[in-house]
Amino acid sequence: MRQDILWNYYQNEKPESFSGSIARLRYIAKRIPKGSNVLNIGVGGGVFEKLALERGLEVYALDPDEATISNLRNRLFLAERAKVGYIENIPFTENSFDYVVVSEVLEHLSDNQLKEAIEDIHRVLVPGGFLIGTVPSREKLEELVSVCPECGHISHRWGHVQSFSSSNLSDLLSKLFTVSEITECYFVAWNSLNWKGKILDFCKVLLFKIGIHGSGETLFFLARKS
Repeated sequence: MRQDILWNYYQNEKPESFSGSIARLRYIAKRIPKGSNVLNIGVGGGVFEKLALERGLEVYALDPDEATISNLRNRLFLAERAKVGYIENIPFTENSFDYVVVSEVLEHLSDNQLKEAIEDIHRVLVPGGFLIGTVPSREKLEELVSVCPECGHISHRWGHVQSFSSSNLSDLLSKLFTVSEITECYFVAWNSLNWKGKILDFCKVLLFKIGIHGSGETLFFLARKS
């Protein structure tokens, strides 16, 4: 699947599609101490970068899409702190960052890409630095399959190729990191919802709190460089 085409469209033509990410990204930003050097991988609509700057973080950004990085540099004045590149080959030197953020990124990677990504994140973190982020929880990939009417290609609607549970996420991270936390969460961006959406998500939050799980849940993780 050509994920670069997918994200070039959403990040540059439909940045409002990332408005629902603000609760999740605000939660991550608040977990990072002020003054930290932070690399965010996978820019989306630039929501995390804006929140990080407001919090007083020294934020850097990495994304494979040139137009996305150009827009981010111009909008938030990040200059060379925002770079074009891939998670498997991060264009920053070793021991550069206190935190690396990967929120809703790992599920897009193949098995080989995941291995290389974890290794390169480990490389750019300072000793004792943290990998922090989120992935969809227990996602049933087959339920969001779409078919291209032009070529007949079958793929996940958002380009997901991995499904994570607490167990297999811990196995992945613990190869190079000490896992500090993996927590299942349900994030709601209330300000982006109409009244029907607020009622629906309020019910989902109540069900989540009493242990009844459904779609749209998230695994938050924090892992320390070993």
